[in-house]
Amino acid sequence: MAGEGTVIKRYVVKLSGEERNRLEVMVHSGKHPAQRLMKARILLKADTSEACEGWNDRQIAQALETSAITVSRVRRQLVEEGLDAVLTRKHSPNSARRRIFDGTAEAKLIALTCSDPPAGHARWTLRLLEEEVVERQIVESASDNTIGRTLKKTSSSRT
Repeated sequence: MAGEGTVIKRYVVKLSGEERNRLEVMVHSGKHPAQRLMKARILLKADTSEACEGWNDRQIAQALETSAITVSRVRRQLVEEGLDAVLTRKHSPNSARRRIFDGTAEAKLIALTCSDPPAGHARWTLRLLEEEVVERQIVESASDNTIGRTLKKTSSSRT
């Protein structure tokens, strides 16, 4: 069948000399996150400008031990959004969970931890603190794990 092996590329990578140099310096220094280095390598292999041959997605994926889908996404992102968009991570504000203990609640938790434990207990445990912060309506709900992390973050210890 004629034309079976030919694939029309929708997203052709043509790097300027400056962009190519920037990516080569990045790859050779190796002082960047692995994901960014992988994207840089993909773009260098996919480059079809001047003296560059421009590998196909399958060749790039095989050489760099990644998926052809990843290669395709990087190509598309470069063409649609530019080099800086490819090399910077997107941060979604929705990805991070809302903190249970804000500054005020954290201060109340620390004050509670420093106070005398309830009758019949020698010291505060994470479970006791968990029950007490809800009972005192410092927070709506919290796990002992969250309380432990909060106290560790503030360098507070249970006495």
